[in-house]
Amino acid sequence: MPLALLALAIGAFGIGTTEFAVMGLLPDMAAGFGVSIPLAGYATTVYALGVVIGAPLMTALGTRLTRKQMLMLLMGLFIVGNVLTAVAPVFGIVLLGRIVSSFTHGAFFGIGALVAADVVASEKRATAISLMFSGLTLANVVGVPVGTMLGQRYDWRVTFFAMAALDVIGLLGVVKLVPAQRAKAAASIGRELAVFRNPQVGLAMLMTVLGFGGVFAAVTYLASMLTEVTGFAPSSVIWLTAVFGLGMVVGNLISGRFTDRAMMPMLYVSLTGLALALAAFTFTAHNKVAATITIALIGAFGFATVPPLQKRVMDQAAAAPTLASAGNIAAFNFGNALAAWLGGLVISAGLGFTAPNWVGALMTVAALGVALIASALERRSTGRGQVPAAGGTAVAADEVVLVAD
Repeated sequence: MPLALLALAIGAFGIGTTEFAVMGLLPDMAAGFGVSIPLAGYATTVYALGVVIGAPLMTALGTRLTRKQMLMLLMGLFIVGNVLTAVAPVFGIVLLGRIVSSFTHGAFFGIGALVAADVVASEKRATAISLMFSGLTLANVVGVPVGTMLGQRYDWRVTFFAMAALDVIGLLGVVKLVPAQRAKAAASIGRELAVFRNPQVGLAMLMTVLGFGGVFAAVTYLASMLTEVTGFAPSSVIWLTAVFGLGMVVGNLISGRFTDRAMMPMLYVSLTGLALALAAFTFTAHNKVAATITIALIGAFGFATVPPLQKRVMDQAAAAPTLASAGNIAAFNFGNALAAWLGGLVISAGLGFTAPNWVGALMTVAALGVALIASALERRSTGRGQVPAAGGTAVAADEVVLVAD
């Protein structure tokens, strides 16, 4: 494994811990500030919305920097966001700190995915992307449970201070292990935006919003669901989040390998499995053993969608992939925000803590429908003697040209 992938995985680990640790700390944060669980859930919602806004904005602002310089800057800002959250005197400042952190998230993963794909052979790009994202999945096995334990044993603020220290390690990893690059002329904003004229890029991002977003409908309120419905003790949330994380690790790594061979079939399988697991969780949440197994399946199928969803966008926007890659990370988080908000609505409506599982299942089924439509349109285009060019415009098959990035 190239050392650059290790550096990216370290950074992803720190960012992933910050993103997902809130699901185990939500009850403590709500109690500490005297707010309701759905209102505390805004700590997830604003983070996800911040990624949506920050991903394209930070990517555009950093076009004159090398990818390594941009990754260093982003990790520095992420540290600031975590410290701000940790010292927040009121809940509004917590939300501000989450927004600062979230603005760096999308650009880091978008640019990081391009770096990961560049340091390996073309036939191993999805595997490299999955290795980078393995830091994000491992965060749920180690970082989130440890963060939850620190929050329950001491205070949730201690967790955010610890995450800031972890992000410092991630910054040092980027500094030491990502190879230096020469600055290159930035692609024009028109060229970057042109790829969005390809309907397949838009459809791929819609799959991302609906597909992976479905996961967050359930996991945003996982701690409350497991304690209030399943009957687990609050301390059990620590190892249950680790079970979810182990599922993510397995699903991500398996998907990375199979995505390199058959991207769309892998996407169909992962979305179908995720929809079934989320629907089943409505019923299995009432049994401790069944709930534990279902949590692992949601993690596995949920993160199995990530390599094909990210690679699909990068392939469709190959002529100018930087903004599209970061934009798809924004799409992941827009889906997360939408799902968390919808999940909070059904809970507030009195439908119970298991109701968000149905929200997630329906979102995932919709994503599967979009994937099937996208494939059908692609086959129809190919049948007319056209193929998608690197920039995203369909052209005659005998007139295909390669556009260098």
